[in-house]
Amino acid sequence: MSHRQTLERVLREAGVPSEHYWIEGVHEPTPTPPDFVYLRARPDGGWETGVFERGTYEPAAEHPTEAAACAHLRTLLGV
Repeated sequence: MSHRQTLERVLREAGVPSEHYWIEGVHEPTPTPPDFVYLRARPDGGWETGVFERGTYEPAAEHPTEAAACAHLRTLLGV
C-alpha cells in the first residue's frame, strides 16, 4: 500500500469529508469540488501540496518524497 493510499484511508476513517481533499491517483472526487487541498506529483519527480480555489492550483509546498507530501497534506487538513 502506498503512502497516498494509507493517507486516504486515515482521512476517511477520521471523517474528513471527501470533497475537502484530492490525492492524485488515489482520491479524485467527481465532479471536482470548487475548493480543496491537494497532493500531486511534480514533473521533476517530487511532490506538491496546496490549495485549489476558484479553478486555480495554489502550491503551498514542494516535497522530495511522497511520504513528506502525505504528512504535509495531513497537517493541512488538521488530522
